[in-house]
Amino acid sequence: MDFTCVHEVSSGACEDGGTVTYKGVDRGIQVGKMDRLMMMMMIWATLMALLMAAIISQARKMRRSHKRARLPAGSPGWPLVGETLEFVSCAYSPRPESFMDKRRLLYGKVFRSHLFGSPTIVSTDAEVSRWVLQSDGRSFVPSYPKSLMELMGKSSILLINGNLQRRVHGLIGAFFKSSDLKAQITRDMQCFVQRSMSSWTNERLIHIQDEAKHIVFQILVKGLIGLQSVTETQFLKQQFKEFIAGLMSLPAKKKMVTLIKSIILEKRKNNRGRTPLDVVDVLINDASDQLTDDLISDNMIDLMIPAEDSVPVLVTLAVKYLSECPLALQQLEVQFMIIKHESLLVLPSACPHHEPINHHTRLQVENIREDSEHAMHCMGEENMQLKKRRSLPGEDLQWTDYMSLSFTQDVITETLRLGNIISGIMRKAVRDVEIKGHFIPKGWCVFTYFRSVHLDENHYDEAYKFDPWRWKDKDMSTCSFTPFGGGQRLCPGLDLARLEASIFLHHLVTNFTWVAEEDQIVNFPTVRMKRRMPIRVRRKT
Repeated sequence: MDFTCVHEVSSGACEDGGTVTYKGVDRGIQVGKMDRLMMMMMIWATLMALLMAAIISQARKMRRSHKRARLPAGSPGWPLVGETLEFVSCAYSPRPESFMDKRRLLYGKVFRSHLFGSPTIVSTDAEVSRWVLQSDGRSFVPSYPKSLMELMGKSSILLINGNLQRRVHGLIGAFFKSSDLKAQITRDMQCFVQRSMSSWTNERLIHIQDEAKHIVFQILVKGLIGLQSVTETQFLKQQFKEFIAGLMSLPAKKKMVTLIKSIILEKRKNNRGRTPLDVVDVLINDASDQLTDDLISDNMIDLMIPAEDSVPVLVTLAVKYLSECPLALQQLEVQFMIIKHESLLVLPSACPHHEPINHHTRLQVENIREDSEHAMHCMGEENMQLKKRRSLPGEDLQWTDYMSLSFTQDVITETLRLGNIISGIMRKAVRDVEIKGHFIPKGWCVFTYFRSVHLDENHYDEAYKFDPWRWKDKDMSTCSFTPFGGGQRLCPGLDLARLEASIFLHHLVTNFTWVAEEDQIVNFPTVRMKRRMPIRVRRKT
């Protein structure tokens, strides 16, 4: 008879051959499976609870962040090209800031766009731009088109960050501020200007932009690399011209690098340790082994790019604006003429090398004084201070004399504001940044557009009017005036640019009258005069 043998805990078969059913084992297995299932469900529920808690927490943080800092309003423009085409089109027009003005009305002074292949935050807000410029490499780094970055190289002062950038910038900046260099540049500039202007005949057509470029390039290469050879200077100038005209031509740069490296090598052999006379001397005397010949030569060329253009354009624009503002030109002329003739009023016994002045000359000087009473009131006592500082009547002006002429400096300052030689600077965010409630994502570019700030009626009354008198007793350190950039990358040659422009204007205004021909400013890709600022000169008698 068949029967079922039940074992609670057993294994094998019944002795009598009966069928064995492992009910106890099956029940244990089922209980085990249910326990594991319950455990997995509990773990899953716990994980889901943690995940939901994290999501809720992040959502709350995002809501708080959204309330605190928003991605600026704006438009990405067309696919791929973004808003680049419209930006460039406006940049070629007489009012390049119109691109910004249109979007400021729609979105505010800080807005998002897409320019030159990158999502971009555009700032026309003075405080936001200043914050970006003064931030170190932990927040923002320089941003240039990829092709230009490859050409400049990783060691370019325009690209490097951190301690190396601060070291190179500090060495160059300290040298540019030295009294010895300023005295040397003053002597050289006066010599080159006088030599150039000596050939200007009456009614001759002079292109100011060309004349200024020719003079400034000689000053530039001497100050940077100590180059004085006429042949080598002409060679370097030609290569540099091809370098710029060819949109930063690599072959032209290689030729310049070869010449500069040969100069560096010679200086390392013969000049090491001596008092520096140029920037190369300063850099090779540095004890750091980071400043290699490659780094020095590349950076000399990179420094030429902005310097060779900025000072000549500054001079050219100043002449343009003065030509259009007779009152400012008259006041500048009076200022220079008084300085020129001031020493003639000193008693002859004060300087036995000078002949006694005649009655006509004395009357001429006195008439200048009387006609300029109002102008002198505006200028204060700067000319009297110059007289006291001058040791010998009739000697050449010193760099301190030029820099102390307040109205001349006001003319230069107003030219920088209205001309906007540097319209803006690009930076790239290396982390998420919040500025004045504006969120700037990591990897986005920031375009600090100086031109809109400099032409903002909220900062400057009649902003499109050339008005050098607006700078009388005005603080130039405000964030609404940044013609040379700012922060750790502030242009180290800003004082030298002012000095060179002052010397050129002094000699032009005191020796010539002129009539400017029709010309117009081109603002893109760099600021320049379309016809190179032609004027017809007449020498003063």
